Amino acid sequence: MKIAIPGRMRLLGGLAAVAAACIGAGAAAQDGTADYPNRPIRLIVAYPPGGPVDIVGRAVAQALSEKMGKAFVVDNRAGASGIVGTDVAAKAQPDGYTLLLGSSANSILQSLYAKLPYDAEHDLSMIGGIGSAPFVLVTGPQVPARSVAELTALVKSQPGKTNYGSPGAGSPNHLSAELMKIMTGIDAVHVPYKGAAPAETDLMGGQIMYMFDSIPSALPLVSTGRLHALAVTSARRSPAAPDIPTLAESGLKGFDTVTWYGLMGPAGLPPQIAQRLNAELNKVLADPAFVQRMAGLGLEPMPGTPAQFSAFFGREKEKWARIVKDANIRLEQ
Repeated sequence: MKIAIPGRMRLLGGLAAVAAACIGAGAAAQDGTADYPNRPIRLIVAYPPGGPVDIVGRAVAQALSEKMGKAFVVDNRAGASGIVGTDVAAKAQPDGYTLLLGSSANSILQSLYAKLPYDAEHDLSMIGGIGSAPFVLVTGPQVPARSVAELTALVKSQPGKTNYGSPGAGSPNHLSAELMKIMTGIDAVHVPYKGAAPAETDLMGGQIMYMFDSIPSALPLVSTGRLHALAVTSARRSPAAPDIPTLAESGLKGFDTVTWYGLMGPAGLPPQIAQRLNAELNKVLADPAFVQRMAGLGLEPMPGTPAQFSAFFGREKEKWARIVKDANIRLEQ
């Protein structure tokens, strides 16, 4: 059944649509989103130059600069485990010209410290995921264990007398080891280092028994026999190390921790800008050259919408909070 619409009503409807479009265009022009971006964009990296967050940040900045035709300038604001730089980003004007290269630390810090100058879930806008990678459980060459079960049995035979290392207290590497302790009931002492390199040196020298290391740091040492790889921490095997089983395969059902990176901005970022950045970021993540570059870091792309990245962030925050609580970890700034 067709309903006849009088010509006058069709005319009024058309005029209303035109008016709405004009209002939308006027609003976009007024808030500066119509010609975004029209000047360079600052990408805050809350860690020193040369580290993994900085490497990913510079790769993303270069790729987005090429896609969007405006420079993305990396601004390293290191300090307090990433808190300083994140706070700068959270308090910036939400105009799309100050962004943050977020990482898994952003989903952890709220649980580790009694008070932060910002709330990541409420003071940051989630624009899109970049990539994720598991950690790899490695032991020194002098450790006889060649599986997670054998390592667990060895540590249990010496309760409180074995050490494990990490690149820092509260790092996802550290918390992954704490989750293993919780799930297996082992009693091992944490030795925090200032970065992965000194921890790896002591691991090879026998001062510590095991650690959860990043794939790009660990695999060259594994390939030369200086370390032994027992398992990766993700739910499925890593394409960067397909021969290494997961901890879930090795008997720790449900074990799933990764390090990840994403693009964020201050809360209140206009939806048009968030969507534009997300669309351009997803184009970057579909670029074979960029994917190959990230694969060198053990990263798999994490394309998706802002809503999907926000939901992912919420799940990560809850997961790490449970581990922090169960392990009874609290840090002071």
